[in-house]
Amino acid sequence: MTSRTVTLLDVARAAGVSKSTVSDALQGSGRVAEATRDRVRAVAEELGYRPNSAARRLRRASTGAVGLHLPATATRLDYYMNLAFGAVERAQEDGLDMMLLGPSGAAGGRIASRVDGLLVIDPESGDSAVPGLLDAGVPVVTGERYLGPAGGPSGAVVCDNAASLTALLDHVTERGARRPAVLAPSGSSAWATALRATAGSWGRARGVPVTLRTVPFAATPAEAEAATRELLAADPAVDAVICAPDGSAPGVLRAAAALGRPVGRSGGSGEGAVHTADESRGSRSGNGSGHGGEGAGPGGTGATADGSSGAPLLVASCVDGTATRGAEPPVTAVDLRPAAYGRACAALLCDILAGRTAPDTVRGHAWSLEIRASTGPSAAPAGP
Repeated sequence: MTSRTVTLLDVARAAGVSKSTVSDALQGSGRVAEATRDRVRAVAEELGYRPNSAARRLRRASTGAVGLHLPATATRLDYYMNLAFGAVERAQEDGLDMMLLGPSGAAGGRIASRVDGLLVIDPESGDSAVPGLLDAGVPVVTGERYLGPAGGPSGAVVCDNAASLTALLDHVTERGARRPAVLAPSGSSAWATALRATAGSWGRARGVPVTLRTVPFAATPAEAEAATRELLAADPAVDAVICAPDGSAPGVLRAAAALGRPVGRSGGSGEGAVHTADESRGSRSGNGSGHGGEGAGPGGTGATADGSSGAPLLVASCVDGTATRGAEPPVTAVDLRPAAYGRACAALLCDILAGRTAPDTVRGHAWSLEIRASTGPSAAPAGP
């Protein structure tokens, strides 16, 4: 390994341990068995590992700051702005300033000289900045797991995204949907990957066909509207649309209105009911049993080639926010509690930096299902 600089990750792979164990072993800190410490040091010497100079400076003195890396699309999404404010607030409680990193990231050594640790939110395996951040020589906490080939973070805060989509699919079928569809996000983040996989696995397990369409990770309302029109034209029997991207639900509602599909379900009950995920794991077991049956669902028959039928359409969202709460009708959605999520990510990083929590810790984050009129009482279509 003489053609490039040997990294902590190289040593970790060769020694068969985590990157944080290598760091602790070489620094003489942490709870590392003596035999493991000796093996790591021997491997490091054999590979010619030289500690990052910026990381050495960090071990001597704190910078008093941590870095925050968000997806490139974050600046126009409410979810990430709320998450960032929560993270800033929690970091300040430990006396740490928060530095927002540019979408392209920066060289690990340069970042490591300016921060004590890093938060990397929704890391994608295709984001070229992420490997360098993970190997910057400082503790890194990710919001959601990193599925790429680089070494893992020092800790992670995760939601049970499969359970949240399962809850939405169970809910719309309990409300009578027989042909649900999911507008799932593209990309290689853990969230996007889990939603696409769950749409298929849920349908196979329930024996209910689920139509899956992929849209951009941060699809605009216009993109969601176009995707919904295309979806309903291709399969007019679809009677429920679950859209994933933050802020895209109004586009689905516009498509429904244009096609004469009233949003909601006559005779629905309990607008405003809340189902809360388990706090320790962020999970919820689907407990619905009504998945279509023989009763008439909201889709009905008599659809035309452009997807218009006059039959009700249920609409829900995988991300709650201003767009879903303020829509007409208000849209049923999963509240991922982004400000609390940002606080949880910052809290884990602060705990690792202060030695209150061991590296490699994974914590769960809870979500809740907010049931509103888009899957409840029927609403008149928008427009004249």
